[in-house]
Order: sequence, then structure tokens, then C-alpha cells
Amino acid sequence: MTAQSSVVSAAHPDFAVLGGGLCGRLVAWLLAGDGYRVALYERGDAAGTGAAAWVAAAMLAPLAEAASAEPLLVELGAASLDLWPKLIAELPEPVFFQCNGTLVVWHRADRAEAALFERRVRANAPASLVADGGLTALDGAALAAAEPTLAGRFNQGLLLPREGQLDNRQVLAALAAGLEARGVASHWNTPVADGALPAAHVTIDCRGLGAKAALPALRGIRGEVVRVHAPDVALTRPVRMLHPRYPIYIAPKERGLFVIGATEIEGEDMSPVTVRSALELLSAAFAVHPAFGEARIVELNAQCRPTLPDHRPAIVWDGAATIAVNGLYRHGYMIAPEVARTAAELATAVLARRVTDADGFDEWRNQARWAQMLHFSEHEGAGGSGRQPLCEARRQPGYRSHSAEPM
Repeated sequence: MTAQSSVVSAAHPDFAVLGGGLCGRLVAWLLAGDGYRVALYERGDAAGTGAAAWVAAAMLAPLAEAASAEPLLVELGAASLDLWPKLIAELPEPVFFQCNGTLVVWHRADRAEAALFERRVRANAPASLVADGGLTALDGAALAAAEPTLAGRFNQGLLLPREGQLDNRQVLAALAAGLEARGVASHWNTPVADGALPAAHVTIDCRGLGAKAALPALRGIRGEVVRVHAPDVALTRPVRMLHPRYPIYIAPKERGLFVIGATEIEGEDMSPVTVRSALELLSAAFAVHPAFGEARIVELNAQCRPTLPDHRPAIVWDGAATIAVNGLYRHGYMIAPEVARTAAELATAVLARRVTDADGFDEWRNQARWAQMLHFSEHEGAGGSGRQPLCEARRQPGYRSHSAEPM
């Protein structure tokens, strides 16, 4: 990380948060709620239209994601799911939040995909998430009772009743209003260069792909989604359809709006959605329910999610006054509350000088709940390469490689 170039004083804020996407807003809002002086800098607008969080489906589905995500991410997601209702209750604007579970379905020819999905979930998820009905097999009649609009369309399914979702754009708007209410100095449409960081006692870099110069291991994973208005489709929860080539999710929001997605493409191409992706997504949705054939396309969107080599989120302290928070990948809304809370705790420890050097960081890290995503990497001015460079993340105890598949 680049050392701060400005001299700080008592007149400067306690914290400067760089990046006003989901994680940056949460970090700033949490710190301001604890009484600290916070300034936030975001190159885009207050609505968040340039952020990956603007495009996301915002499903809070740690158990379903266990089919492709390692246990750390699943546990972060489960803990964050518990936090979301409390956070939303404190925001000054309403946010659609639903905890009605996830339904997983498949066509008869794809039953092998279902068996593989269940094996992976059970292997990666904590037993507490699966126990006591957390993963329930449904026959045709039970599936019809759970989701009447799909009656007769699928012979089997899996119900994950403890999962949820929210409205991503309402969250961004409510957090922007919450920042103002808590006195955060929000600088929208204000890009920040690495060599000219704003003055503050501690800087927290949440810029996503905008921080590539500071975190060279970052890369973008492109995702594409379709938003449709389908008032004749009465799904009551997110539905995931398993398929060897076209697995998709369909997340029903308010007023007949649905978010449909699945694509996951290596690269940082920010051009519009391709015809192929649009056809695959819409054809798969039609296969879930033919009424989607009469839906109206509201938006076709593409964005790139910031990703690190091990697909884990990372909170990196530079040994001085900068903390980087990045790499939330496709799990942003699912894990952001716990990631932001942990980053805020480290930031306050650095500000209070409870963490001042590598040994102090190690001691603090060893007591933290999510030690696996905490890293030390000295900034260039500190005269070393760092005790815990981020590229060594995969050597952490408990790490195991995994293949993240589109879902």
C-alpha cells in the first residue's frame, strides 16, 4: 500500500474511507455509528450506479453457495445473514429484506447435478447449517406446496429454508442516507489517486478494482444479469436451477421484478451484455416457468467483481495508517456485514494504537474471529516486504483450494 502523503492533524477526520460501494458504505456507517469522524470518497454517484453492488442480485445464501465456496465464506455468510436484519433496522430508509429460503430445482435429465450439488454443500457447510431441516429434500407434491407457481414443473427439489435476500439498490440508498444522518462527510464523484490520499489519521481502502495499483493480485470476474418485470410469475423466494451448462438463479424482488443471473467470465470487460449470455439467461428462466416468456426486459447489466487468487476477502494492514479491504468476489452482499465489521474493528485498533507493529498485529489477529482474512503487508516506506504479504494467503492454516463455479 502507498503511504499517506498528507500530514494529519486533529482537524482531520479519524478515518478516510476510499470507495463508496457496499463495503465502503458499511465501514463508514459503522465507524460513524461509534462516534468517529469519518470522510468517504467515491468516484461514482451516491446511488452507487458504478459499483458492482448496483448490479448484484443480493442473495444471502451461504448454504447454497457452499456448493462452490469454501467453509470460511460459508461461515462468513451465515454470520452476516444474522447481522443484516439488525443493520437494516437502524437505517433511515426502508429496505426489502426476505428470509424465506432458497429453492433449488432441476430437470429430470440433470439429476446428476443435484446429487453433486448436495454432496458439495454437505462437504463445505458447517453441520449447524444443514441440521434440523436446513437442507430438505422435496418431492413433487412438497415442492408444489412450497412454491405453488412451480407445481407440476419439477419432480424434485431442495429447500434451504434459512436463507434470504434483499434489494441491493435500496440498501445502497439507505446507507447513503445513513451516512448523512451520522455526519459522514461524503464526497461523491470524487476519485482518489494512490499518490494523493486525503488526509486522515487512518485510511481504509475499499475501492474494489480501483485499488489494483495497491493490490496487484486483484482481477475482475465479469458477471451479467437480466432484470425483468414478470407480474404473472408469483415466486416467493429465490430459485436456483441446476444445469451442467446453464445454471441460473432467479431472485424475485418487490412489485413483480426479478433478477436473473449466473454468468461468470474471466476478465474485466465492462462492455454491455452479450447476445449469447442474454439468450442463455432468458432461455433458462423460460425453462423454469413459461410465463417468463411474457416478461418485459427492464435492464441488461454487466459488472466485474473484484477477486483475489484464492477467492477470499482480504483485510490488509500496511504497518502504518492504511488498511485495504477487497476481494469480496461474487459474495459481496452475502459476507459484507462481517467483513466490514472486522475491518472497522481493526481500523479502530490502529487508530487507538492498540496495534502498532507486526507483532501487535499478529496478537490482534490471533484473537479475531476471522483471522484467515486478515493480513499484514508493510508499505514501501517501512523498509520491507512485509511479514504477511497477501500473495501468501493460500499458505494460511486452514486454507484449501477450491473451484468456484457459476451458480
